[in-house]
Amino acid sequence: MKKPAILALFASSALALSACGGGGSAQPSDGGSAAPAEYAENATFTMAITGDPGALDPATAVQGSTNLLLSYTYDTLTYIGRDGDLVPGLAESWQVEPSSVTFTLRKNVTCADGSPLGPAEVANSINHVADPETKSPLLGVLIPAGVKAEADDAAGTVTLSTPKASPFLLHSTVAIFIVCRKGLADPAMLAKSTSGSGPYELIESVPNDHYTLKVRDGYAWGPGGSGTADPGIPQTVVLKVVPNESTAANLLLTGSINAAVFTGADRARVESMPGIIKTILPGGNSEFFYNQGKGRPGADPAVRKALSQALNLDELAKISTQGTGAQSTGMTTLSPRPCRVDSVTGHRPTYDPEAAKAALDAAGWKAGANGTREKDGKPLAIKLIYNSDFGAGAQAGAEYQADAWQKIGVAVEIKGSAGGAWSDALFKTGDWDVSTVPIGVSLPSQLTGYLSGPTVPDGSNFANIQNAKYTEQTGKAAELLPDKGGCDAWAQAESALFDDFDVVPVAEETQLLATKNAEMFMPGGLAQPTLTRMLKD
Repeated sequence: MKKPAILALFASSALALSACGGGGSAQPSDGGSAAPAEYAENATFTMAITGDPGALDPATAVQGSTNLLLSYTYDTLTYIGRDGDLVPGLAESWQVEPSSVTFTLRKNVTCADGSPLGPAEVANSINHVADPETKSPLLGVLIPAGVKAEADDAAGTVTLSTPKASPFLLHSTVAIFIVCRKGLADPAMLAKSTSGSGPYELIESVPNDHYTLKVRDGYAWGPGGSGTADPGIPQTVVLKVVPNESTAANLLLTGSINAAVFTGADRARVESMPGIIKTILPGGNSEFFYNQGKGRPGADPAVRKALSQALNLDELAKISTQGTGAQSTGMTTLSPRPCRVDSVTGHRPTYDPEAAKAALDAAGWKAGANGTREKDGKPLAIKLIYNSDFGAGAQAGAEYQADAWQKIGVAVEIKGSAGGAWSDALFKTGDWDVSTVPIGVSLPSQLTGYLSGPTVPDGSNFANIQNAKYTEQTGKAAELLPDKGGCDAWAQAESALFDDFDVVPVAEETQLLATKNAEMFMPGGLAQPTLTRMLKD
């Protein structure tokens, strides 16, 4: 089963920045030698999406399938390049300051309705999203609160500014779809139609079945100057709703679709298919948390340390990701990921069950008559919860954890539940002690509200973490640009969480983008349509 994408923890099926990560590496599954591509002209590209896109307003869209569709019909100021860095989009260039970014826009950009798209339209579109009255879920998560856009039509520029330092303001622009004047004048129309300057226009919507897009003639301002006149550009794009991965795999095998993303048991089957082009995409980070609320075992640092030492994290990673995970290097995994400093190496718990037992002994947790440790007459018992929507790997990982902890004298209750009930336990009832929480974000600043500050129900700090060094370092980092010491400060903040066993990094999950008779580049879950090319059979 496909895992819900996680943005700032778990807005289910969230903005596909958290769905499909960066560009990854692509190769034919048969390992054949790379020959010059022969492109097919006037072809149709069909891709499976796991859920219906629903309402299409770019200001309120959070589902991965919605944002994938929008990326075909709208442009952004910047795109994600093949190396994960930002490249020009609607903006030709930019100048970054601690609390502002000035973009010089491309000239002669037009909307699908033929109207021009200039600085005023770009600024109005961004200000619409930034207006609290719009109630955009992007505000305060991907787009800093208080951001303001100002246009200079004469200079051809748009300046985004914030009241205080905002080190990732530039990077937020990969996720802001620019809406044309017609759409802003009638926001209600945006729920079912599109009003953008992108290379495709939505021409048909059949909810829960398929969405059809038609190419625009004359579009020439895609990444690297690519456009719809380039060889192999599909004339039609069909996004077909296919919730079941096994069905998607069968459709890919028969040639009924050209692309799909796989995360579950069918991934291995797809990888072995002849003629499949594989692109490995980073997914969310797999980490587990301890509930440090009053009276919970995780509130005791010695217990957190011992439980962490009792696990072979490499083995847990293989089990929980079903062998498809990568070594974790930090809490951000998704493009554009401006901070790529390794915060994990040297701060990951060392597997040592005997040391774990000794630590519990020293902390006063002594083995009782039934083998379960006790302290002051209270047994060392934990409730381990997991999201059953995350498939067999989540359950197997939880069972491995429980077995390791029972061996050192801990009583463990395992409870799996669907996403809604699991989320309620973390954010409402607090009835949990340990849980793995896949996190998929590109900016470390997106996590501070979940890892510090007010606790549930007054805030989003669901694990009741109170780490003074993390708070101190994130405060420093928020004043610095990424390349001016900011990323180092963010890495030190993350390492502080690992050192205190507030967060235990397990693995970086990956996903498979599989294409047949087509090339595709989909960083951050957002298609770059003019880089999708159809290949001859």
